[in-house]
Amino acid sequence: MKSVIDDWRIVIFLCLTLGLAPYFPEPHLWGKLRWILGGARGMGVMDWFDVAFHGLPWILLLRLLGKKLGASR
Repeated sequence: MKSVIDDWRIVIFLCLTLGLAPYFPEPHLWGKLRWILGGARGMGVMDWFDVAFHGLPWILLLRLLGKKLGASR
């Protein structure tokens, strides 16, 4: 049986929903990454949790890409 975190469709769906939500005025994760790259001044524990929560689908996608590229060699 295929694991949920190994299913491309589910991981891409998570990236497009949870990974980018809320969409307006900019994706939440994008704003947090800009904040971190700007020095992360004033970020609290909740902000770091938010980065991990919205970033997890993207990490899963990178993991799947790594597995796919590693298997093709």
